[in-house]
Amino acid sequence: MGKRFLFIISLLLIAAGITLTYAVQKPVQPAPNGITMPESYKDWRIIAPSHRSDNNTIRVVLGNTTAVQAARKGKTNPWPDGTVFAKLVWKNKAHENWPTATIPGEFVHAEFMIKDSKKYPATGGWGFARWLGMEQKPYGKDAGFVQECFGCHTPVKENDYVFTHPVVMP
Repeated sequence: MGKRFLFIISLLLIAAGITLTYAVQKPVQPAPNGITMPESYKDWRIIAPSHRSDNNTIRVVLGNTTAVQAARKGKTNPWPDGTVFAKLVWKNKAHENWPTATIPGEFVHAEFMIKDSKKYPATGGWGFARWLGMEQKPYGKDAGFVQECFGCHTPVKENDYVFTHPVVMP
């Protein structure tokens, strides 16, 4: 009975693993402007963290290899074509064992900026996309949603439309 029990448990664990893998790998729909979520963004490096007190969120900006190399060389104004940023946003949450520490709570959304001066000349050379919540629902009713994104980034036109300042490390 011991071997049979272990066999059944093994099958259940394998089935659970397959189910979890399928659930995690559910394809994310493209943004209304056709931009697809980069599959590898979870492996990118941190460009900078930030905190917004107006909406109580913690943000981490990740960059692809092009962005990381540009940040390390100080070549960020303008950022080179091929730069891609991922901004991941969570609601603030107090740490249960250290109430003065703020940690990520509920996931809010993932935003992406893609630098391609030829493809996106009307929006300062940047393509924009956003996906909401853990479900990663594409943001925007149609491709015109990018005007909202671009309008928000216009005040930092002199910084190549980018709010983020790469962190300085020793």
